[in-house]
Amino acid sequence: MSNGTTNSTGATSGEYQVLARRYRSRGFDEVIGQESIAMTLRIAIERNRTAHAYLFCGTRGVGKTSMARIFAKALNATADLSEQEAIGNAILRGEDIDVIEIDAASNNGVADARDLIANAGLMPARSRWKIYIIDEVHMLSTAAFNALLKTMEEPPEHVKFILCTTDPHKVLATIQSRCQRFDFKPIPALRIAAHMKAVLTREEVEADDEVVNRISRLANGSMRDGLSLLDRLIVAAEGRLDAELLECALGLVSLDRIDAVVDSVAEGDPAGVLKAGKELLDDGLSIEQALDAMAERFRALMAARVVGADEELLGVGSEEAASITERSGAFDVETLVHLVALCDAIAARTKFSGAARAVFDAGLVRMALHERFADAAALLEAGEPAQRGTKQGGSKKKRAVADRHTVRPAPSRGAPPSPKPSELEAKPASTPSPAMADPEPLAETQSEHQPQDAWAALVSAAESPMDRAILESLVFDRFENSQLTLRVKSGTDSAAGWIRSRPETLAPLVKRGLGADIKFEVLDGEKPVRSEATGVDESIRQREIVREAMDLFDATLVETRSAEEASEEKEA
Repeated sequence: MSNGTTNSTGATSGEYQVLARRYRSRGFDEVIGQESIAMTLRIAIERNRTAHAYLFCGTRGVGKTSMARIFAKALNATADLSEQEAIGNAILRGEDIDVIEIDAASNNGVADARDLIANAGLMPARSRWKIYIIDEVHMLSTAAFNALLKTMEEPPEHVKFILCTTDPHKVLATIQSRCQRFDFKPIPALRIAAHMKAVLTREEVEADDEVVNRISRLANGSMRDGLSLLDRLIVAAEGRLDAELLECALGLVSLDRIDAVVDSVAEGDPAGVLKAGKELLDDGLSIEQALDAMAERFRALMAARVVGADEELLGVGSEEAASITERSGAFDVETLVHLVALCDAIAARTKFSGAARAVFDAGLVRMALHERFADAAALLEAGEPAQRGTKQGGSKKKRAVADRHTVRPAPSRGAPPSPKPSELEAKPASTPSPAMADPEPLAETQSEHQPQDAWAALVSAAESPMDRAILESLVFDRFENSQLTLRVKSGTDSAAGWIRSRPETLAPLVKRGLGADIKFEVLDGEKPVRSEATGVDESIRQREIVREAMDLFDATLVETRSAEEASEEKEA
């Protein structure tokens, strides 16, 4: 790259000029991402219907100031002027005497506003209009805004105002009402990537598509930020721009490290995810940065799971879009939504925790064990019939998990041998068993297969993850005289604990499998399990918004109170 180049304003300089300035748009046709605004302003000039004041709003680096200069150039550097080119170049450099650029951040007092008003009365030196471009106008004080009000409403005939701001809500409504407002949108990542590729071609620099696409995403809708990052990378390069250089020069998260976390979560591997998380932190990332990177990756997987390899939505090239889509097949959409929310929740907790690393590691393990937690969370949906994990369109992995949780009877107290797995799994849940079709004859008939049939009927009636989790925590004891007796398995897992405190949760399953007249009892050791008062209104638990919240955050509903009760407690 030569230092002695002709820059974008037509001036030759012996010093290096950053890419964001060198490749700044020079005319309406060169504007990227704000074409509709450019077209509107150009038509207004052609029809001689320009307003006296404009307000350009948008985040940093989206082209507000560039558009203001291009608009001013189109208004003042007209073909009838002998110095058209010189005037135009001076305007684009911000050096023209008739186009005054003011930084409101450093000139925000009422005295500055009064000086502006006094100078506005002077005629332009060589162009038709005297144009004031006030950048970051929201930084003006209230007194300065009030001083400008009258001039903004009825300016001299030769004056135009172009106000630029990143925070339009801080601009007084009385000022906004005197302007034509244009909102600049963030520039799509693909448009930024395309422009950067054109810049690299002109700079004669080779770069991997993955590098360009990632920088365009890091730009977050700002063309200036994207070109600034690209500038840093070119300075650090000694050849082709590749992913390793990008991560080293900009201190970015390694996508390979992030994918190692994702793969460990997909495989349900707590040890693997802890190791991958440690490697992220060993690379110098803060816990917050690591979680942000993981959340972004899960978001990309979620989007790919929903819409497929959509390059524009994912903001990546075709090869990476295909890779993300393939990796997303290991999850279902609900799980990915939950993982994104979980990253955010862990990040929030680590900010105020004295043991941030412990919270981080626990969160990683929680992600890896998301399927087990999902089974426990299903118990909270008392009576929920939907089988979310095995709906049509669910992932193969999710269906495999459901198959893995198929409950099989355990022999107890001389009960007949348990049927083979294939005998239970081959029996469709939709096929009525003798117990389901006619429970009373089953209770009256004393056959040697009666206990086995009773348990098989329960297994067939298990429609949801909650039902399967309940049965997995129990073993068959006996079935005599319309009385079903089950036992809680030894152990302290969450499902068994739930049954110990809420045996009535089993009632809908017994009713579906054996009939409404069948009584049941759950034994813990030799003692019957009795229901405990929970302080929970079951009608509240069944509300859709409550069930969705519990499912998303794996929450437990421990108490419900009316608004009056809550108000009384607050007053007390």
